[in-house]
Amino acid sequence: MSGTTAARQRHIAHLHLHAELTEARYGDAIELMSGITPHVQAIPPNALQLDLTSALRYFDLPPYDMVQTAMLRLKGLYGIDCSAGLAGNRMLAAMAADASAPGDTTWVPTGEVADWLYPRPVAALPGIGRATADTLHRYGLHTIGQLTDLPSATLQRLLGVGQARLLTERARGHDPRPVVPAEPAAHLAADLVLGRDSLDPAQHHRAVLGLADRIGQRLRGERQFAGRLTLTVRYADRSSTTRTRALPESTDHSPALAATALGLLTSLGLQRARVRAFVLRADELRPAGSAYRQLSMDPGDARARAVEAAADRARRRFGPEAVRPAALAD
Repeated sequence: MSGTTAARQRHIAHLHLHAELTEARYGDAIELMSGITPHVQAIPPNALQLDLTSALRYFDLPPYDMVQTAMLRLKGLYGIDCSAGLAGNRMLAAMAADASAPGDTTWVPTGEVADWLYPRPVAALPGIGRATADTLHRYGLHTIGQLTDLPSATLQRLLGVGQARLLTERARGHDPRPVVPAEPAAHLAADLVLGRDSLDPAQHHRAVLGLADRIGQRLRGERQFAGRLTLTVRYADRSSTTRTRALPESTDHSPALAATALGLLTSLGLQRARVRAFVLRADELRPAGSAYRQLSMDPGDARARAVEAAADRARRRFGPEAVRPAALAD
């Protein structure tokens, strides 16, 4: 039995790359790590995750030495310094890397996960935002160990059933996500050419809101999360202006996309501009299952996502125009 368990034990490395990374240089780092293991996932903007489970048998090296080999290759061939985390799953490996200084590696063996997590601050868990952390702190919950010691019913009263269960799983170090080597699509884009050149800010607002909703539908349909939006506005004189902004967190949620897209529109200051077309592009795409969604203390967020899922089901059944945001209703 112990031999079977050992054979199935995963070893995941998370590498923070401490370097200025162009797209080409990032690609070189991914290709180099693919020489160690085919299971390499980019974590934009400057990290990689490697599933070393099979590579350990191939190279006949202990897990820690395998990570040092990867770091030495990056340093020797491309001059890239790293800090690294090594653990049995992706979440723990990323947390361990966050705890490592440049050049160092933090290893969290499977048998030591609970002891390593226990004293760490609750904010170190993925998905814990300021509002959730403040709520936990008000009730004297400052460390991950205090969360695991708390009765589940108590935590559910503080955060709600769904959020409490998810947080408990993370506090116990559980993360079933695989390292996904497949690269997602480079970007998704939606455009709108207006029927006539427009000076109307309300029409501009509706146009960008509609594009964000379309992007959200496509992301959810393709099970992708976006990390950045770019808005391009084309004018009557055929000139154009482009603005780019990172999303607060990777998402496929249309209201979150709309908030960032409308922020980009506001930053352009189009009060007297004759606009002919808009293009909204979503970049830094990753598989939905590979990204964490920040826990929210707002019960309205869960309701909004449930409504969004129901609307997506209605569109799949009755067509894309079956459900539209109220702000876009004619």
